[in-house]
Amino acid sequence: MSKKSYLFTSESVSEGHPDKVCDRISDMVVDTYLAKEPFSRVACETLTTTNKVVLAGETRGPEIKKEDLIEKVRGCIKDIGYEQKGFHWKNCNIDVYLHSQSSDIAMGVDSKGNKDEGAGDQGIMFGYACNETEVLMPAPIYYSHKILELMAADRKNGKSDKLEPDSKSQVTLMYENGKPTKVTSVVISTQHSSKVNQAQVKEIVRPYLEKSIPKELLSGLKEEEFYVNPTGQFIIGGPDGDSGLTGRKIIVDTYGGAAPHGGGAFSGKDPSKVDRSAAYAARYVAKNVVASKIADKCLIQLAYAIGVSKPLSIYVDLFDGDEEKSKHVEKLINDNFDLSPRGIREMLSLNKPIYECTAAYGHFGRKPGKNGSFSWEKTDKTAIFKK
Repeated sequence: MSKKSYLFTSESVSEGHPDKVCDRISDMVVDTYLAKEPFSRVACETLTTTNKVVLAGETRGPEIKKEDLIEKVRGCIKDIGYEQKGFHWKNCNIDVYLHSQSSDIAMGVDSKGNKDEGAGDQGIMFGYACNETEVLMPAPIYYSHKILELMAADRKNGKSDKLEPDSKSQVTLMYENGKPTKVTSVVISTQHSSKVNQAQVKEIVRPYLEKSIPKELLSGLKEEEFYVNPTGQFIIGGPDGDSGLTGRKIIVDTYGGAAPHGGGAFSGKDPSKVDRSAAYAARYVAKNVVASKIADKCLIQLAYAIGVSKPLSIYVDLFDGDEEKSKHVEKLINDNFDLSPRGIREMLSLNKPIYECTAAYGHFGRKPGKNGSFSWEKTDKTAIFKK
């Protein structure tokens, strides 16, 4: 039986975190290929360290000049805001080691004759939704993202010019009878200018905390449980302070630990890779289940084998002990959603350059964009489950 009263914590990291810089660059590469050829294949990993960026991976599609990719990498770094001695968009060294996709992988993934498109890899993917927030996301991760997103917006528009790009947040909530009731601690660590001291940084970030979390949840937070830069200062940051890699923030990208994770990262992968596309599809289905109000929470697991089009299994947990209802939902999913790689791609219109914007502040709980981004966040299938 699940616990009813407990503390739960989730963290987020900003777009300037070294790992998120890498996710952004890898997703830019995906978008660059998909913009020229919607059925391109891309698997791009990025490494960053002091004034150095390295791209490696496999592609299949249009010819993209190495010089053009390097220029786009600089554009990503500039937009994030790095103009520091140890990491500067203008003069950092950028190496590109992208090569052709393995023919063995291509043989399994491509459709041919009467064989449909196969999954780009084996693995398990999870989707989750709950009614703790308006966007049907767990509250701790949603509020952790919000704090950093607001800080980044004001840093970029000049309202908080003493903040630098690299930052982290962490929110702990008290749950009573399974529902979030109050914030018990908050941690915000942010890179900052040498012109401000620790006390000043705390007052700079305090308004973002207050804007991000509802007053009724925040009212009980004690001052001594509001931690800002617990090390004492945070001037050296970004890739100069710590190396970064694509795909190291998979829990930040998803549900903050409130739901299981299959282990596969999203960024740098085109939609033939079910690590990404099937996780989006599972979230889409789970969100529509909860939006239909037949359950407060929904967890969905999908499993795939490389080269095989149909999912090997679909598992549903509605957390209410009603096994018959869960089986009924599984049948509705099977009858109404094509969860093959092709079916997911067409259902969510994933062969578009829509991925760079997903790299920071979570892949879920975001607003669907007019360009087709975050299509998996729509709640247009609730009628299926309301029946």
